[in-house]
Amino acid sequence: MKRTSLLGRGTRPALRAAAAALLAVASATAAGAVAGATPDPSTASSCGHLTGAKARVGHFGGIARAVAVKASCQHTSEPAIGTPPLLFHGGPVMGTHSTGAVVVTPIFWSPGGHAIPADYQNVITRYLGDVAAASGQRTNVYSTLTEYFGSNGAIRYRVALGAALTDSNPLPASGCSVEGSDKSKIYADRSGYDACLDDGQIIAETDTVVSSHGLPRDLAHIYVMFLPKHVESCFYPGSTKTAANFCTINHQPSAAYCAYHSQAGSGTVYANMPFPIYRSPVGYTCGTEKDFGSIQAPNGNPDADVEISPTSHEIMEAITDPDTVTGWYDSSGYENGDECAYVFGPTSGTPGQLYNQVIGPRHYLTQEEFSNADFARTGGGCLQHT
Repeated sequence: MKRTSLLGRGTRPALRAAAAALLAVASATAAGAVAGATPDPSTASSCGHLTGAKARVGHFGGIARAVAVKASCQHTSEPAIGTPPLLFHGGPVMGTHSTGAVVVTPIFWSPGGHAIPADYQNVITRYLGDVAAASGQRTNVYSTLTEYFGSNGAIRYRVALGAALTDSNPLPASGCSVEGSDKSKIYADRSGYDACLDDGQIIAETDTVVSSHGLPRDLAHIYVMFLPKHVESCFYPGSTKTAANFCTINHQPSAAYCAYHSQAGSGTVYANMPFPIYRSPVGYTCGTEKDFGSIQAPNGNPDADVEISPTSHEIMEAITDPDTVTGWYDSSGYENGDECAYVFGPTSGTPGQLYNQVIGPRHYLTQEEFSNADFARTGGGCLQHT
């Protein structure tokens, strides 16, 4: 499938020259975005991300943002959607020779009354295992990691799967409020939320699980917390009725994201992965119907197949910017996953089961990931592999 560029021919040479100049100094500069300091380039468009969403807010980074479901918003080309190139901000990264392989540990919070289906857990865990088994190969999006580096050395594509953990601890009392209008018409089945967790509660539960299993907190480990269906998630406690808060898809001004990553004060590198929302009556999605007209499920599980793309997004961003401050992001705060969110590129397979990644023996559909080197060469930057 031929890609159609969003950039005019006349602008590409200048863009490539500018990119090369910026890349020449990127490794030596810590200049870049401060949270909220620059405009979000996507908010000017009526068919972009939710206008309340930003690339980064405080210690929250790599925010995988919900998008409008409009045919006119399909991404049919490879140019990044931020303000590339990515700039290095002077700190350490994950996956270097000194840190060792990145151990990805999925945690499925599945308390009574909010059980996460076993097949959902199995498909996601199997995906992470396939990514680990393919370490060092140049045939999937994780191969783009190797052009980046930190104060502790160059990133290698070395991933290991930690033992998948099912967390049966009960949900705490909601830290953020569920508005009446959000108790229905959120998910495709028109059901809604019955609980809401703020980031502090996500951190507390992640740290509880990490401590109870005697697991390390360092730059060789990321803990990916998967939340159950019907649980809203917000950055801050309290009301969801204000744009000052940032939450999963809802009917309020706070509607913003599908996932994010950060580093807790304890040192735990974590990602918050709310249960995926797609075909939502709200009109926004975390899924693939915006690009393909319907949800694509190459593994036969729409929920898990949708969740795999933001999972890839957050893991790769955590590796290149674990503390969300001193790693790699562009002048607007976009990280490598943000630049190519919902950009899938050419696909194979049959409608309903389209895929763009063959990892091990299985097929997956994930967004592309950003390459500074490709951006300097072509003015594009989003790749399925190197």
